[in-house]
Amino acid sequence: MSRYLVALDIDGTLIGYDGGLSPAVRDAVADVQAAGHHVVLSSGRSLIAMTPVAELLGITTGWMVCSNGAVTVRLDPDVPNGWQLDEVRTFDPGPALRLLREELPDARYAVEDIGIGFRMNALFPEGELDGEHQVVDFEQLWSREVTRVVIRSPERTPEEFSEMAARIGLGDVTYAVGWTAWMDVAPKGVTKASGLERLRERLGVDRAATVAVGDGRNDVDMLRWAGRGVAMGHADDVVRAAADEVTGTVDEDGVVPVLLSLPR
Repeated sequence: MSRYLVALDIDGTLIGYDGGLSPAVRDAVADVQAAGHHVVLSSGRSLIAMTPVAELLGITTGWMVCSNGAVTVRLDPDVPNGWQLDEVRTFDPGPALRLLREELPDARYAVEDIGIGFRMNALFPEGELDGEHQVVDFEQLWSREVTRVVIRSPERTPEEFSEMAARIGLGDVTYAVGWTAWMDVAPKGVTKASGLERLRERLGVDRAATVAVGDGRNDVDMLRWAGRGVAMGHADDVVRAAADEVTGTVDEDGVVPVLLSLPR
């Protein structure tokens, strides 16, 4: 039996909007692992926010693609923290931040410090970012290269965010707009798909033996990349169009039948 690479988004795919992980999802993931397949958590979350999910799922070895592809880690219970950095892609966030600040002067901006938390110009709403939070002057956000920038502007809709990003021309970075007025900015060309392709080659998995499940705009490239891309039932039309098939919603544990359909 060929070993599959199974890339799984977290929020809205494995974990519901209430933050809960259902026993059926946990058991299905464990079943796929026990069958010998590579289960790779692939999320816009930072590393520090993904490791608790891996623990809940009982995943202690293997790989995770974090920060929308900018950070790849190898899980290993025998090393400090239980993980090792494998690849880190960074960029100078200054030009993008200055452009965005002109359009969104009242927005909240944060940059990721891997394995620690975030530096930000103002505190984000409670629970939205994990790890330590350090409030700094805006100019200090580009004091060094980073893996990821997060922009939060609660007063604006996702549609307004997308229009603004296209209009000001963020051509030197990769960006994704979330369900709310939230934008992730990453190094140019870096997506979940780019991180997963590198892992696929490293693990020697055939492209036809790749499966990806997700629900958000930051999953579009991943779903197109996979040999079998599956959109969650609550995903919007853009995400559905990128997928080969659509499963149930996160409230229906839609990821479970996908996982149970894999070879044993």
